[in-house]
Amino acid sequence: MTKEDVAKTAERAVAVAKANAKIQAEPVQLAPQKGYGEVSWKTPIEINAFEVPIKDKTDLLLSVNAAAKAGGASFINSIFFAVNEQKYFASTDGSYIDQDIHRIFPSFVVTKIDAASGKFQSRKSLSSPMGMGYEYLNARPQDKVSGIVTRYKNRYDMLEDVKAATAEANQKIKAKTVEPGKYDLILDPSHLWLTIHESVGHPTELDRVLGYEANYAGTSFLTLDKWESKKFQFGSKLVNVVADKTQPGSLGAVGYDDEGVKCKKWDLISDGVLVNYQAIRDQAHIIGLKESQGCCYAQSWNDVQFQRMANVSLQPGKTKLSVDDMIKNTEKGIYIIGDGSFSIDQQRYNFQFGGQTFYEIKNGKIAGMLNDVAYQANTREFWNSCAAIADESDYRLGGAFNDGKGQPSQSNAVSHGSATTRFNGVNVINTARKI
Repeated sequence: MTKEDVAKTAERAVAVAKANAKIQAEPVQLAPQKGYGEVSWKTPIEINAFEVPIKDKTDLLLSVNAAAKAGGASFINSIFFAVNEQKYFASTDGSYIDQDIHRIFPSFVVTKIDAASGKFQSRKSLSSPMGMGYEYLNARPQDKVSGIVTRYKNRYDMLEDVKAATAEANQKIKAKTVEPGKYDLILDPSHLWLTIHESVGHPTELDRVLGYEANYAGTSFLTLDKWESKKFQFGSKLVNVVADKTQPGSLGAVGYDDEGVKCKKWDLISDGVLVNYQAIRDQAHIIGLKESQGCCYAQSWNDVQFQRMANVSLQPGKTKLSVDDMIKNTEKGIYIIGDGSFSIDQQRYNFQFGGQTFYEIKNGKIAGMLNDVAYQANTREFWNSCAAIADESDYRLGGAFNDGKGQPSQSNAVSHGSATTRFNGVNVINTARKI
């Protein structure tokens, strides 16, 4: 790392750029960007996870394992992830940006084996990866969302969750298999975040729309003509989706992106209509923007920054509505909690999603637990079937610690918020293996 080596690297970069310019169909157009001078941003944490003794963390995980075994678990695997990403950015625009980013993700998987039948069932934790410090593990009474299963908002109780997960794994052993057919689905935020990620987040990435990016499951069905029409009904009128790189507690929250653009919030879907995409500096002019939306990211200093997903979230309902009220108004349905396996096609259109726990709803009441549930739909059909969204009091974040994209691939952390949401008349299949 000498001044001479830095100069040689810069010369090589310019030579590569000149060579590329000879085969460019048209010049790159970067949206103008002002310099911010010397600025800094830090995740607003209360407790730095890296200052908590290793013994405290291992004691927590061991107590989680012990609680699961005491409850009858056959296997338990508990994990604690923490990231402190320290980033310094300098540009010829005149920005010198220092950022200190913290993320945390405690998780576990409990498995129960029935010795008599040889059957087994598992349940993952209902924690969310968060842009927070170790305070995330200090749950308070106001952080608990009551219901069939205790869920958590803003903070998390790992020990309480593992006890519930062990009991539910035992229940799943005895649960009946689902009857295929059309059901109204009530989807908890711990499940819905993944459906949002795959069917809304990725297809609104402008590089996929333009065909510049096709790695990790392809391009996008949301082509420019649909946006230009200003009337493409992506979902029902209840569906309002925003992209937000500033959302407190989210994985994707930063002050500035990796092109030196100050981050912000903007609409993607408004009253069900596609109104915008996610774009960076070299794409902004394509959709008539005068500035980047600030969603460019590189996973490390030696990776090329490119367009990555912002936090993409479904907005809560505007009128008072609880999950209990939603269940009372459902005659034939399934309540799904937690994320599971998924599959989606090369245009982010046809998909299938599983989950963690499934509860049958009959005539407005929970009738018991189900197994082997997955639902199938296409993106537009699914979001147009959105019939009810709980209010702000139920809004929670889920997310991905390692969303993959690009070639060579890079990993990005991103959150997706929602309140519990009902979708009417969705096709449910039985995933049980027939031997």
